[in-house]
Amino acid sequence: MKKTLLFIFLSCTNVLFSQVTTNPTLPTANNAVTITFNAVGTPLAGYNGDVYAHTGVTVNGVRWSNVIAEWSVNLAKAKLTRSTSNANLYTLLISPTVYAFYGVPTTSGITELNFVFRASTGAPQSADIFIPIYAAGLNIAFTNPANNSAFNLNSSITISAEASIAANLELFVDGVSIKTATSATTISTSYLLTAAGNHILKAFATNGAEVKETTINIFVKTPTVNATKPAGLKYGLNINPDNSVTFLLKAPLKNDVLLLGDFNTWTLNTTYQMKKDGEDFWLTIPGLNVNTEYAYQYFIDYSIKVADPYSEKILDPQNDQYISSANYPNLKAYPVNLTTGNVSTFKINQENYVWTTTNFTKPSQSNLIIYELLIRDFTASSSFNEAIAKLDYLASLGVNAIELMPLNEFEGNDSWGYNPALYMALDKAYGTKNDFKKFVDACHSRGIAVLADVVFNHSYGQSPLLQMYWDSATNKPAANNPWYNQQSNFSNPDAQWGYDFNHESPYTKAFFKDVLTYWMTEYKIDGFRFDFTKGFSNTPYGTTSWGSAYDTSRITILKNYADHVWSNNPSNKPYVIFEHLSDNSEETVLANYGIMLWGNMNNSYNQNTMGFPTDANINWISYKERGWNTPNVVGYMESHDEERLMYKNLQFGNSNATYNVKNLNTALSRQELAGMFFFTIPGPKMIWQFGELGYD
Repeated sequence: MKKTLLFIFLSCTNVLFSQVTTNPTLPTANNAVTITFNAVGTPLAGYNGDVYAHTGVTVNGVRWSNVIAEWSVNLAKAKLTRSTSNANLYTLLISPTVYAFYGVPTTSGITELNFVFRASTGAPQSADIFIPIYAAGLNIAFTNPANNSAFNLNSSITISAEASIAANLELFVDGVSIKTATSATTISTSYLLTAAGNHILKAFATNGAEVKETTINIFVKTPTVNATKPAGLKYGLNINPDNSVTFLLKAPLKNDVLLLGDFNTWTLNTTYQMKKDGEDFWLTIPGLNVNTEYAYQYFIDYSIKVADPYSEKILDPQNDQYISSANYPNLKAYPVNLTTGNVSTFKINQENYVWTTTNFTKPSQSNLIIYELLIRDFTASSSFNEAIAKLDYLASLGVNAIELMPLNEFEGNDSWGYNPALYMALDKAYGTKNDFKKFVDACHSRGIAVLADVVFNHSYGQSPLLQMYWDSATNKPAANNPWYNQQSNFSNPDAQWGYDFNHESPYTKAFFKDVLTYWMTEYKIDGFRFDFTKGFSNTPYGTTSWGSAYDTSRITILKNYADHVWSNNPSNKPYVIFEHLSDNSEETVLANYGIMLWGNMNNSYNQNTMGFPTDANINWISYKERGWNTPNVVGYMESHDEERLMYKNLQFGNSNATYNVKNLNTALSRQELAGMFFFTIPGPKMIWQFGELGYD
């Protein structure tokens, strides 16, 4: 017989329940074990390549001990066997014993098998999976139902358990015995659920003087209560004056939402069933420890677990383990085996940051010298704290604004950030919230403004707004998703990334306005660079189009976002920069409205630095050449999207018998000359990090 173990996987793009099973049901370290993995609901669903186990064991309480090979090594004994009748079903034999397979001395105690199932290339992969290993002798476990299962009132369920050796078995529901079996290894009975709410199931196995027991929780669904939410709430977590907390979630078309978290040991409980007010769900929880950091998720319609879309911090089960403790000390541990997927966290009594610069006046928009910076690569430690030490250097260059590439939580830890996951959660790999505030404060003390690069065109699969409304049959956002389009309006595959936000939806506009407000109020951000703003409408574009044609709908949407940013501080207006790169007819309207726009002059300047006369006209860096009323072209010779000028100078530079651009000193001199014809032209300018050094 097999026992369905209680592991749930959260896919990058959907939420489904899948199963890991073992044979025998109660595996021990002295025997062989067959693992069966069902990939449905995981990133490996539908994958047709070879699948391997990255695997170790928990020895004497230490997880991931005796890992059999490095991540990239595909060992034959770790290769899973795909079923011939079900392409998503795999098996792995651990033999001749668990001890022998992992090379663990039999004097040590093994309590878990540790797995990540992955493609032969490393991705896609499952989440971390921990399968219990039982001590030899008497053990008992439920085989049905799974812990935290939810059922309808007045439904009949089967309750069953299995023991490792013959014993006297007994089942209890809420302390009442419902079934006994004598000298048996299995026990099973049907049970009618006549009372709503929580029910505690226990199974006992008795063999002489030895007694073992196991306990699970099940939940019988209760109707959601309709109640008016308190006034003045913002979406996400609200800390109230009496130190209670109120959660507010927008979930149109959903029926039931419950909170799961550290505060209820991650079990379904009527006390934590949220009340409904129209499209919103809310709940106030009193009596929490103000100095404890709590993790939580929303459990929606008894099928979907998500982090809070308004999270200010999340825990990531796959990637947090790789975050440097120097950058983020004392990071809260993920609640392993209690839930799956990203979880949100909060602490009522947060460490306050005292700002030293409280009256920062933003530099004139027309005189900005912007330095585009990726924290990951700008410092050896990839940290806000080390970046602070470089600010005097940037100020000495004349830099008066820093444009930070995306800082919000993106998928993984090693990225430029254009694969966003959550929009208000600071990416922990760079440091803590107060580390970032310290960075902004230090910039302001030097007269340097701070802009955040925001990616609102698309997100990837870890976005809760996507997971809440997902069509697993088509592997796309559901048709009723309030925030996403099912398909990008761009047919050009090169203009599609992740999943496309619907900026014509009022839900999307409201959400991103909240995001913008949050960064300006919480971190004193001075403005934003909006990535790929050509994607901010639903106007259809063809297979080769980049959407550059004049788009009235898009102009209206973009002006609305700009108005919202400016309204935050009308007398000291935040900056609004669009990476738009559309037809000048549309950019003229936006520029004359007060919006700055990226002006890509890479090719023209590079033709000059390489010494070629064709395509070398740099007039387009001037706002006057474009027919604009104000100098709102953010001209640049390089950005993160283009090849470095110096690289092309050295690789492809022009030459003759007496002059060679490929010579290092010559190439650098031409960079200096290009700078004279760059910085002296009126209007804001941007430098891509290390461009001032002739980085190649």
